[in-house]
Amino acid sequence: MRKIILIGGGGHALSCIDVIEYEKKFKIFGIVDDKLKKEKILNYKVIGGDTDLKKIKKNVDYAFITVGQIGMSNKRRNIFNKLKKLGFKIPTIISPKSMLSKNVKINEGTIIHHGVAVNSGVTVGKNCIINTNCLLEHGVKVGDHTHIATSVVINGDVKVGSSSFIGSGAIIRNSLNIGSKAFIPMGKIVIKNIYGKK
Repeated sequence: MRKIILIGGGGHALSCIDVIEYEKKFKIFGIVDDKLKKEKILNYKVIGGDTDLKKIKKNVDYAFITVGQIGMSNKRRNIFNKLKKLGFKIPTIISPKSMLSKNVKINEGTIIHHGVAVNSGVTVGKNCIINTNCLLEHGVKVGDHTHIATSVVINGDVKVGSSSFIGSGAIIRNSLNIGSKAFIPMGKIVIKNIYGKK
């Protein structure tokens, strides 16, 4: 298995670690987090902070962002850009406990969590979180740096703009457009287009 480091050691990291372990493509070399005082998370060592990334890159080619996102995507987007600049490879992580059509495109840095269903013709952008038990129906397009939270239902042919957040349990009617930097709260039923922010 290839070595990988994880960027961020909060709650979201715990569920990402579980998916990575089940996928069995990467061996977690350690966790990078400036604020952590713990020495280990789920038996994986905290090996440094952001300033150590250049040094770590000498031993590890792969990195994955395990910082969560509620609302603004700035932090995850900035980390993504920094990792790319340093030359890290940022893989796609897909749970073997998810169900994906063979006719989908999942871009780099995105994680598909346990229990997710992705139907035919779906495209998911870079550095996205598709969280536990989501449904992305046929033809859905999700922009870069977007978090689709737990148990969200996005019906067919919906377009979700980049850097958006859709809260747990939200349901989005088919064929709608959700603009970039949109924020949809938990449990919201969306029946008309939502205009994002510039």
